[in-house]
Amino acid sequence: MMKIKQYQQIILISLITLIPIGLWSKFYKGPFDLWLNNSVGGIFYEIFWVLLIVLMNPTLSPGWTAFFVFIITSSLEFLQLWKPLFLEVIRATLFGRLLLGTTFSWWDFPYYMIGCGLAWLGLKYLKYSLKLKD
Repeated sequence: MMKIKQYQQIILISLITLIPIGLWSKFYKGPFDLWLNNSVGGIFYEIFWVLLIVLMNPTLSPGWTAFFVFIITSSLEFLQLWKPLFLEVIRATLFGRLLLGTTFSWWDFPYYMIGCGLAWLGLKYLKYSLKLKD
């Protein structure tokens, strides 16, 4: 039980660290800003969701969690093709843009895969180092 708490504490610290990095990637202005704002941010977005879900339920498999996060966030990417008024109102807010996105791009999917893969590998390594059952 103590190791699970330690696992959760490390995940929480990772999330607290990740949030400003993810926000920075969305608002950075400078060299390669379009790439960082629109693509690389997807990596942090995926890692965030995997970590948050595993933080809430540390018994979940990191691999399956990463897989389902990829499926759900990919579905949200396709949802950006749908432009009903209620979604456009939500997307007009900062929170809505950060959560749902505004523009569909096939190029987001590789970054989603990278983010989920990194989250899975990081959690798998963390579980291994804490000697937790996977």
